[in-house]
Amino acid sequence: MKRFNNRKKITKDKIEEYNFKEVALTKMAKRQLLVTLFSILGVTIISLGSAYAVFTSVSKSADYNVIKVGTLNIDFGADSSNTIDLRGKYPMSDEEGVELEPYVFTITNTGTLTADYEVFIQDDQNMIDEDNCSSNQLNKDYIRYKLDPASPANLSSIAESNYKIATGSLEAGGSVTYTLYVWIREGVGNDVLNKHYHGKIVVNGVNTQGDPVSEVVLENLGENGSTYDGDGVDTFITGTDPNNYIWYSGKLWRAVSVNKKAKTTKLVTQWNISSITYSSGSTDFEGSYMEDWLNDTSVDGFLGNLRDYENFIVTDAKWNATLTTSSSKPAETTMVTDAVGLLNYYEYVTSYTGTTYSNGYLNNGLIWWTLTPYSSSSVLYVYYNGVAYNDSPSSFSYGVRPSINLKSSVRIVDGDGTIDNPYRLNGDNDTNLSGALLSSRYSGEYIKFGTDENNLYRIVSHENGTGTKIVSAEPLKSSGEFITMNFGSNATFSSTNTIGTFLNGEYLTSYVDSSYSSMIEDNTTWYLGTVGSGSSYSYKNAKYTDASGTAITSNIAEAKVGLLRFGELMSGQFDRYGNNKTYWTLTPYSSSYVLYVYYYGSANYTSPSSKSNGVRPSINLKSNVQIINGDGTLNSPFEIQLGS
Repeated sequence: MKRFNNRKKITKDKIEEYNFKEVALTKMAKRQLLVTLFSILGVTIISLGSAYAVFTSVSKSADYNVIKVGTLNIDFGADSSNTIDLRGKYPMSDEEGVELEPYVFTITNTGTLTADYEVFIQDDQNMIDEDNCSSNQLNKDYIRYKLDPASPANLSSIAESNYKIATGSLEAGGSVTYTLYVWIREGVGNDVLNKHYHGKIVVNGVNTQGDPVSEVVLENLGENGSTYDGDGVDTFITGTDPNNYIWYSGKLWRAVSVNKKAKTTKLVTQWNISSITYSSGSTDFEGSYMEDWLNDTSVDGFLGNLRDYENFIVTDAKWNATLTTSSSKPAETTMVTDAVGLLNYYEYVTSYTGTTYSNGYLNNGLIWWTLTPYSSSSVLYVYYNGVAYNDSPSSFSYGVRPSINLKSSVRIVDGDGTIDNPYRLNGDNDTNLSGALLSSRYSGEYIKFGTDENNLYRIVSHENGTGTKIVSAEPLKSSGEFITMNFGSNATFSSTNTIGTFLNGEYLTSYVDSSYSSMIEDNTTWYLGTVGSGSSYSYKNAKYTDASGTAITSNIAEAKVGLLRFGELMSGQFDRYGNNKTYWTLTPYSSSYVLYVYYYGSANYTSPSSKSNGVRPSINLKSNVQIINGDGTLNSPFEIQLGS
């Protein structure tokens, strides 16, 4: 295949060495005492049937908290605070640490069946964001803890178990009380100055229904799948089309590998979820637009729209973002801690061990970024034919396939791992949703909406807070052929430009009958921020005035029907190259150009009047739209009606 746009094909035998300069951290002059806030918040989830129990109550007095969820009750008694406060404390010995005031909490099983549980110490990301101290976190190796009756240990010693500190089982009516000590270990010197730590205690109910994901996906791969244990750390799934499909939170995933020690399972989405520019120029994953989009917990980002993610995924997973030009496993030189990441190049190559890259199951026929820098100016991506190339992280917008690690406690309760019957996870296998509001559901789930061949839509988000934003699952068709049209005479979307007139006229009368159009909000605000020339390339500029996402752009349009913006959830292709159609977004690249999504999943820009592209209508449904049938999967989309 010809090289294009200076893209370089990776060869397995080419290895280059790079010298890295050690960056010295500047110590602040003020020798102020360490400020560490460790907020304890008991969060329990217990499932004794086919779905998780829901949050029921929180009662709070001046002296203590009692938090109840389902059948487990966590009580921080009158003699214990809900906050561990180490302000003013100094590094100390273990003997001194266990003389501090302990923090005591009791777990009680208020149900009628035996309940298993796990206790974790996890980062409190909300507090970290609120305190704006993510880059100034205390090394967990400096924190000591003791959960009686165990011996003291560094918090870092349990990192591989997602900081699990206890497990247990309680019979109906049973209870257990834990006493926790936390302190700064002696001998750390000035390294603790001006550092922060925010954490919380999480108590998860462990459902014994079903079998662990890590076991099932490796035992039932079928004739088109196998395993590879070459690196000693992970067992990789390989082959052309193994039975490793998993449906979780409205999206179809593939199981990629199982960590042999922690028993966590790495997943990646089968299809591209969006298409964005990787960064403003740096090839580092940490601090990039990509990292921000994947781990954005707001309505605009991926993590914020993932179902109950703290109960399903490892939120402090380690991602190997080391620069390499080799297909071998990279050294762990650049490790990034995040809930969501991307696959690195080594993980992609390993997936087709024993076959060719074009036939490997991770080649989805689209173009998508990997996690791996190829040089100081380029990042590796996978082309639609399965070949890896490299490009500038700021010059191109390619597809995004988010990757997560399922916790070892997550279990499979249904499915056989095939594309038509993917595995279903305990807690995400709702079976009776009749009467539920559509606004309670999750990004990516399918909906029956509209008429004939254009009656399949997907949930995007709940951007307006009360309703549900949806988009057609593919560009509109007429008699089996994709329809195309110009965007308009200029780059500004409105209800009266070429595409806006079609969407708010013919589309509503010919593609959506009255029973569906009555469910649509009469007016929606569509954000028209510019992404590209003259501004930052961040996906946030499509909605906000800058990449910080603090102020919404004043460039808006009001219309009943619109399009998705650049970088929005579901603004990527969902079928292989050759089965797609290039389609418009409503985001200007400049005053003269509009961004569109190409048929193999990248984003580009063109003149609004010189090119005809496909159309994917997006609408906001009213808050009282109800589900009457279906489970939100491709084979059983939600059927809906307007509630009272």
